[in-house]
Parts: sequence; C-alpha cells; structure tokens
Amino acid sequence: MRDVLHAISGWYDSGERFALGTVVHTSRSAPRGPGATMAVSGAGEVVGSVSGGCVEGAVYEAAQLAVQIGEPALEKYGVSDDDAFAVGLTCGGIIHVFVEPVDRTTFPQFGEVVASIERSEPVAVATVVDGHGQIGARRVLWPDHASGSLGDKRLDHAVTEDARAMLAQAQTGIRHYGLHGERRHDEVSVFLQSYTPAPRMLVFGAIDFASAVARIGVFLGYHVTVCDARPVFATRRRFPEAHEVVCEWPHRYLARTAVDERTVICVLTHDPKFDVPLLQVALGTRAAYIGVMGSRRTHRDRIDRLREQGVTGDELQRLASPIGLDIGSHTPEETAISIAAEIIQTRTGGTGERLSRTDGPIHHASARPTASLAEADLRE
Repeated sequence: MRDVLHAISGWYDSGERFALGTVVHTSRSAPRGPGATMAVSGAGEVVGSVSGGCVEGAVYEAAQLAVQIGEPALEKYGVSDDDAFAVGLTCGGIIHVFVEPVDRTTFPQFGEVVASIERSEPVAVATVVDGHGQIGARRVLWPDHASGSLGDKRLDHAVTEDARAMLAQAQTGIRHYGLHGERRHDEVSVFLQSYTPAPRMLVFGAIDFASAVARIGVFLGYHVTVCDARPVFATRRRFPEAHEVVCEWPHRYLARTAVDERTVICVLTHDPKFDVPLLQVALGTRAAYIGVMGSRRTHRDRIDRLREQGVTGDELQRLASPIGLDIGSHTPEETAISIAAEIIQTRTGGTGERLSRTDGPIHHASARPTASLAEADLRE
C-alpha cells in the first residue's frame, strides 16, 4: 500500500469509497508477491499494480463491482489458455487477489494506519479473506495496542500473537485458523500484512559514486543515509535525494546507529584511515550486506590491515569487496546499478547469471522467512 498511499489517502479523506485489490497468495512464477496493491477510485482512477499488467483489467472490473455493491471478494487468476484475451498469467503463475471496498465505515482505522506508515512506525493489518469467517473483517495491530475485531475474541487473540510476531520479522502472508482461533484448523483464512519502517542503506564516502548509489537506494525503497567526515563534501546540496546527510567520522556514526538484518552498508571511501575502523564496526553488526569499493590491490591491502586489527577470516568472508557485480560498469550510475544488483542478489539468493542461461524460476523468493501457508482454502 505504500506505493499508492498518497492517492488513496486523498480519496479516503474526501469521504469517497474506493476499492483495494491486494495480492494475498501466489504460486509458481507470479510477477508480484503478497502485499502488492492496486486501488481504484469511485471515478475509475487507477493507481498501483498487482501483476505488472497480466490481470489488471480483470481486477479493475472486480474493484468497480466492489465499489458499487460494497462487498469484498477473493479472486483467483491463473495460467492463460489459448485465447489471447483470456484473463490469466502468461508467466504460468497463480495469484489470489482480495478486492475490498474501503471507506470510513468499512475501514475506520485507515487514517491511523496511514499515519503510522508515514511516521515509520510498525503496524500490521489482519483481514479475513476466505473461509467461514466474516469476510472482510479487519483487526489492526501495533506493537503495544490493537483495534478492530475479526468476529471472535479467541480468533482475535491468536491472530494478534501471530501478527505481532510477523510484524517483528517484517513478514506478510496468509495464516489459517479455526473459527475460534485454533491454529491446526483451516476454516478461516486471514491475510496478515506488515508495514515496517523502510530498511536502511548506509553510504559512507561522499563521492560522485555515492550520489548515484543514494539515488538508486531511494528508488529501491531504502531509507538512505550518506556519511562522510569532511564537511566540504557531506552537504545536502550534493546529495539532495538522500534522506539524511551526516558529517561525522564514519566508524563513530555507525557505532551509535541502529543496524538490523535488513540494513545494507556501502563503503565507498577507499581510504584506510576511514574504511578500516569503519569495517571493524560494520563486521560486528547484523547488516545484511557490507560492500566495499576499491581496486583489487586496495582490497588486498585492506584485508591485510583488517587482519592486523584482529578481524577473523570468517568475518572477512562477509565483505563484498570489490563491491558490485561484474557487468562492465564504468560511470557512477552504471556502478550504482552493479551495486544494487549485488544487494538484490544477496537478499534473494539469485545466481547473478543471465536469465537466458538459467533454468528454473525467474522470480526468486526472498531470503527473508515468510509466513507459513496451510494447504487449505487457497489450494491451487
């Protein structure tokens, strides 16, 4: 919903009813994962996407119907048949899209959800999407309070526990329950969608390459911070796209900064007085990716210096150095694409090979654990 938030907030504030189509489950080679959202206003305006074009027309029609009659529905779209105009996914996947009408009556907590997302506060939305429960019933959960009900107190309790656990892990997906919250039953399908603060990208070294990396980091959805100890280079004017520009010794800044398993660190200083102490701190964090710029000679020298400081071989294996994938990049922009590709590959477990030379799925599952899926109401 982040991608369509600005538009749908305006519709909601005006009192207009609109429809949200949300991918709640996928299988095989689906183009977009659970949580992808498309919104349709009462006037027929469209924002967002659920499949990159494969089934948007059908979802648009379902959304218009939801606006008109005020009832939600779970729609299934699968492999196209021989009819070129058939509704389906030519990529061979199957997606389930929950289409629901939204207004101040059906979703009274919407404004609170939007405010939490805008303040980068974690919030989860649990919605009954299939089964014998109250379809469309919704419960909104924050780490310390909740609002709304799914129609049964025991079901609310079970979903609250699961949703908060998934929120802590930034997970989104389907969970199945009994009518009263029994976890080994499958009468009720609940879609749990987590909205967590954007992952962080920490870019050290205020050079031309850092500007390009910052831009692509923002494009990929990271909260980007550029840090350099030199005030003449670490300026907002040089890095207008970054969310933050910090003038401080890199290792000192990193030592006082929260780093989690979604954080990516790009060290572009290639100066021993900056990057050696910085990398000592970085290797003690849970960062998902630590990439370091420099030639192969610089890399070897850097490794020697880190070993002298007591950094172990296992720790050094975490370094992506030299940074980026081998795509023949030269310019700052090309190098930023190389770095972004390596970050994505690290997260998803992709091979980095050309797809034309590989077999198997095109869309890799995220390395991050996802919610378990019971083989019940959403069985293919």
